[in-house]
Amino acid sequence: MQRTLLLLLTFGGVLLPQDSMAASCKTQAQMTIVQRDALSGAARTIIGEVQAGDVQALRANAIPAVAADFSGIAGSVDSLKPLLQHASMTIDGLYALDASIDSFGEARTDFYCGTPVVVLNFTNLPPGSYALVIVHATGVPHPQQISMVLSESAQHRWMLGGFFSRPMMEAGHDGLWYWVSARDFAQRGMKWDAWFYYRSAAYLLDPVDFLSSPNLEKLQHEQDRVSPADIPGIKSLLLDSHGSEFQVTAIGTTATFGLLDLEVHYTPDTAQAAKLHDPSAARRQVTAVMSALLTLHPELQQAFHGFWVQADGESATLFSLELPMDQVIPLREPLATNSSPVNQ
Repeated sequence: MQRTLLLLLTFGGVLLPQDSMAASCKTQAQMTIVQRDALSGAARTIIGEVQAGDVQALRANAIPAVAADFSGIAGSVDSLKPLLQHASMTIDGLYALDASIDSFGEARTDFYCGTPVVVLNFTNLPPGSYALVIVHATGVPHPQQISMVLSESAQHRWMLGGFFSRPMMEAGHDGLWYWVSARDFAQRGMKWDAWFYYRSAAYLLDPVDFLSSPNLEKLQHEQDRVSPADIPGIKSLLLDSHGSEFQVTAIGTTATFGLLDLEVHYTPDTAQAAKLHDPSAARRQVTAVMSALLTLHPELQQAFHGFWVQADGESATLFSLELPMDQVIPLREPLATNSSPVNQ
């Protein structure tokens, strides 16, 4: 999951409304040597503190609003420390953002950076000078990309204003591999496989949600073209298995067990929930959900190692089970499906 804590800034989407406020941006190549050295030096100091797990030093280098509530970043740093301990840290992207001429409280500020244009979009950005630094941590089993928003203080010191991290690989593959594989699935008409692989590609290739580029927009357009109608979201997916109806509320991907699985969440009704107290009955119920979903979309066998199904209660998971695809038996009779609004 992306880890985020940003109290000073709020990020919006990449669509550009008529009343958006444009500000200036310099890429690393457009900066003077003095500007580049000052910014990269501050970034290396902060990322060194992240790599060392030095939460106190990192907090001292944060803007007051972030330092006042540092628990989110502290938790992220603690989680990242074992992953980064022996990593090579490389600055992969450096953008200097000048919003000093903005009026305070502007609803939207857009930065257009370099060629081809990278767009960074912020909402409610106070006037000032900022920077986005993207760092790649490589040479380790689980490479990471870390993005930091820096804010220049009145004393011309770069301070931490936002912190984000994402993996660079999932289940042993990078974002480009997922993109190429998604196109292959799309050409073969396997929309569910293609859609989930496009999602994985976008997650791994886009370091932060407020950045847009021509390649990322192209990726999004390709994903939109294969978007299946029955993916649960606003509406749940109803699966009928031997007369039992299961309400699937969410489906995503996970590499929690090392290989790429489909993570499926469903909400059992009262009778189904009662059976989950018996381990044998619970296993039969959860595997019935897997079988029904595999019967509906047999192409999933070609894209995923298995299923990880979780039966959700009001405040906790009632039962969960992970099985590889070769242990899931599709239903023999035709499967009825429907969709209904998800109960919020």
